Amino acid sequence: MATQQGTPSSALRVLEEALGMGLPAAGDTAEAVAAEGAYYLEQVTITEASEDDYEYEEIPDDNYSIPEGEEDLAKAVQMVQEQATDTQILEQKTVFSPKHTVPEAIEDFLCNFLIKMGMTRTLDCFQSEWYELIEKGVTELRDGGIVPDVYTQNMLLENENKILKKDLKHYKQAADKAREDLLKTQKERDFHRMHHKRIVQEKNKLINDLKRLKLHYASYEPAIKVLHEKHHALLKQKMLTSLERDRAIGQISGLQETLKHMEIGHSYHAPEFRVVPTFEKENAPEGPTQKGLREAREQSKCKAKTKVNTKDSEFPTLMQPNPNLGLGKENLCPAKFDYKLNNIFRLHELPVSCIIMHPHKDLLVSCGEDRVWKMVGLPKGNVLLTGLGHTDWLSNCCFHPSGNKLATSSGDTTVKLWDLSKGHCILTFEGHTHAVWSCTWHSCGDFVASSSLDTTSKIWDVNSERCRYTLYGHTDSVNSIEFFPYSNILLTGSADKSLSIWDARTGKCEQSLYGHMHSINDATFTPRGHMIASCDACGVTKLWDFRKLLPMVSIDVGPSPGNEVTFDSSGTEARVFATLNN
Repeated sequence: MATQQGTPSSALRVLEEALGMGLPAAGDTAEAVAAEGAYYLEQVTITEASEDDYEYEEIPDDNYSIPEGEEDLAKAVQMVQEQATDTQILEQKTVFSPKHTVPEAIEDFLCNFLIKMGMTRTLDCFQSEWYELIEKGVTELRDGGIVPDVYTQNMLLENENKILKKDLKHYKQAADKAREDLLKTQKERDFHRMHHKRIVQEKNKLINDLKRLKLHYASYEPAIKVLHEKHHALLKQKMLTSLERDRAIGQISGLQETLKHMEIGHSYHAPEFRVVPTFEKENAPEGPTQKGLREAREQSKCKAKTKVNTKDSEFPTLMQPNPNLGLGKENLCPAKFDYKLNNIFRLHELPVSCIIMHPHKDLLVSCGEDRVWKMVGLPKGNVLLTGLGHTDWLSNCCFHPSGNKLATSSGDTTVKLWDLSKGHCILTFEGHTHAVWSCTWHSCGDFVASSSLDTTSKIWDVNSERCRYTLYGHTDSVNSIEFFPYSNILLTGSADKSLSIWDARTGKCEQSLYGHMHSINDATFTPRGHMIASCDACGVTKLWDFRKLLPMVSIDVGPSPGNEVTFDSSGTEARVFATLNN
């Protein structure tokens, strides 16, 4: 033990001499040990049970035995052999060879230390002096000894510490970057949160503004209603004024005729209610009414030279009874839809907009978007007449009750009357500002009504060749117009989703029917006149009771729009047809 303890002390002494430090005195060593503390190993034997809380798991001792009931000797021998093999495997201990570490010599340790610290001159001095001592025999290599493990472990720990510091630096950099990203993400989150709050505030503000506008609009509805009533009252006054004007013009025309006959020398006696008041007022001072009458008289004189017969037609007061009133009672058989394609007539270069049948003959008239209408004889389909004159597409056509005239409406804002016996246009009505959608004849044959995209309808006098009334009331395009059979009542259907019933004698709207949710494209009466059928842009067809002015039936054949609706000749409710766009 003494020899073994002396070797490390001699090695430390050599190391200290090489470094030029020298060994301290024994007293100094004792003081250093007392200051830093002495390190030693002590063997301790635990004789009593541990008082800590750790619970040790007890490994059960498995006793292998032959199960009862098995008497087979071969199986018993095999089981004993397996038990013995397992016991041998458990008793074997795997012995790992200890890792052989070669301790580093003291001179190599010093050289490596100096090289590591970059002390090249000290290294040269140490090597020259160290090898000189070895050559002189003063110092032997075996006396140098080896470096204690504590120094080697310190170096290894120092290297590991440097590596850990380097890793810690990288981790700090990564943490700083992650912190910056987190702050950036938090700022973006706060920005988006504020933006969302601002959007919500703006949305709530818009909702409040919308509610306020709705209330404001609702407050204007009574005023709008009053204005509409005033508007209708003014229209009524306007119509009455027009009637008075027409009456005054008639009186003036009578007076002119009287004067004319008096100048010629014929004895002509005018009625008292036309002549006497006029002579009584000759000497009276001229007022605005008399001035207007005088101007109208002068204008009528100029017109009398160019046109003799300009008297307006009168609406019939005694209408003949409707011959179709008994159709519903005669044809009570169920409908038979056994139609078959008989022939195809290719008459137009562009789409066909309207087809009607002659009221008395087997003739058919078709109108197209190529600005032409054609009359075709049935069943061969030979073209008999061709009408040219419109400058835009044709929208509708209608036969005169006698069948010798034809009225056509067009997108060029005009309505034309055609003489079928001569085959040319005899009259053109101009007055609409937009396309004319539909036209219809009065049963007396003296009036034509038309409906237009300009939200108005007009009643034209064929004899005086002028517009008698303009029907105002719809707020959108008037798509359909039709006279009630053998009466002075008009029916119009408009894109404002309403039907209106008018008195053609006064031009006033008598009733409006509401119920459609979309633009009304067509409306018509039954031949008997007791029902109205209408169709709209979504394929909904409605039947109305004309006497009660209430809806009866609603039929949805959509979603294609219904362009036209008509009744069959019997006029029964079950035979309503609608033409749809595919």
